[in-house]
Amino acid sequence: MNTTATSQPRLPANRAFVVQFAAAAPGGTSAPHGRAEHMVSGQAIHFGSWVELAAFIEQVLARLEEKPP
Repeated sequence: MNTTATSQPRLPANRAFVVQFAAAAPGGTSAPHGRAEHMVSGQAIHFGSWVELAAFIEQVLARLEEKPP
């Protein structure tokens, strides 16, 4: 990897999330559900759909954009 000290990392840590998916029950629906956590702030949610998961990530990232570095 070729980076300089002044360049921004391509995958900055303040944009890192952990997403844990719950095991689907046999014969259950295929809707995703689980837990997501923003690694830097510790903000977390339990989600029951892709829409909820995406909304959480978008909200956290939008807050990051509002704050100056």
